[in-house]
Amino acid sequence: MDALFPNAAFALPATVLLLLAWLAMRMRQRQSAQRSQSREALDTVASWPPEAARVLTIAERQAYELLRRAMPGFLVLAQVPLSRFIRVPARHSYIDWLQRVGSLSADLLVCDAGSRVLAVVDIRSPGESERSRRRHERMARVLRKAGVHVITWSEDALPSPGEVRHAMTAVVGGAAVAAAAAKAAAPVSSRPMPLIPVPDIAEVLSEGDRAAFEAQFDPAMEPVPSAFFEELEAEPARR
Repeated sequence: MDALFPNAAFALPATVLLLLAWLAMRMRQRQSAQRSQSREALDTVASWPPEAARVLTIAERQAYELLRRAMPGFLVLAQVPLSRFIRVPARHSYIDWLQRVGSLSADLLVCDAGSRVLAVVDIRSPGESERSRRRHERMARVLRKAGVHVITWSEDALPSPGEVRHAMTAVVGGAAVAAAAAKAAAPVSSRPMPLIPVPDIAEVLSEGDRAAFEAQFDPAMEPVPSAFFEELEAEPARR
């Protein structure tokens, strides 16, 4: 009979622990349900009032035009999320991958005529934070593993068109780069546009120039900074 007491003494704490674990699980489930109900109660537009912004910064727009002039005949895209052109297996959580790197955007993409990604141009700021540097490096590792060339530019020291074509030689080959250079040097011929009356064209130009000038310096129109999305990462440090 006495031999049963040790078992009873062990069973009581185990039962208490199981009960506490069950209560903790129930509390977490209840809190999760409450958060879900709270999120569903929020109106998408009223709770997050949307405002339009530019897609590219000034440096990114300059780099975009530079790349288009240097590599005519290639498709250049800007600010494309990695999840749009990188596939990953589904054996692990896809949401976790999106939080790690999939939601990040490549600054500029160089694609062939069929929209296959050949290279990514990563435009870096000289004053970037350590966390931003790790984010760029993590994105570059993913791209290189997927077979995508990564070319890094500094936003305050953009290359010349010749330097761009030289860097692209390793990506698309010398023949394609030579063809792009010849196409860039060729004169552009086009049929004349129908004439617009002088008063009308003057009004169009004045309105367009003023709008472009004002928009150039409107801080409210600047793109959402990349660092904004760092807060969405599942953990501060990722491999």
